[in-house]
Amino acid sequence: MHIGVDFDNTIVCYDGLFHRVCRERGLIPADVPVSKSEVRNYLRRIGREDDWTEMQGYVYGARMSEADPFPGVIEFFQACRAHGLTVSIISHKTRHPYLGEKYDLHQAALGWLELQGFFDPKRIGLPREKAFFELTKEGKLARIGACGCTHFIDDLPEFLTEPAFPAGAQRVLFDPNDHYADSRDYLRVNDWPAATKALIP
Repeated sequence: MHIGVDFDNTIVCYDGLFHRVCRERGLIPADVPVSKSEVRNYLRRIGREDDWTEMQGYVYGARMSEADPFPGVIEFFQACRAHGLTVSIISHKTRHPYLGEKYDLHQAALGWLELQGFFDPKRIGLPREKAFFELTKEGKLARIGACGCTHFIDDLPEFLTEPAFPAGAQRVLFDPNDHYADSRDYLRVNDWPAATKALIP
């Protein structure tokens, strides 16, 4: 059994960080819900799409260390290790932001994983070579196949239903906001304790 896991919005929860950065910059009123998608939707409604794009690079780069792991995700990785299951992190992430300063987003993500103890043998013990950040969606799909993942967990249903998604991998949708309750195209979990229960024997 080899479980592949997406990174952004699956392992890492950005809700509080995006809201905080927007408030610091005076881009949103306090009553916008503390949710990355609500912040994005608000900025798009008021015609601030470029601000949103630039801020993503800033958050994923300069402020990455302040992001939170989703509750239960560290325990999921620890349970996989305890049961002898192979886990890989496989993400599609550009090297640099589209707008703004040219932060190295791959290094920022690896730094976050290190800060959270993913590579620490005494905490999670994920081998560093099991964390992949691909430059394209096609590269991510190919990596899932090359790793031989039997399961893959992602927050985007459109990625899981890609025609090129490896046929041998079970598709698992991480749906913390319960947006996709009606779909039958994949196994759906709302949180990491549910993923642990569903996937770890």
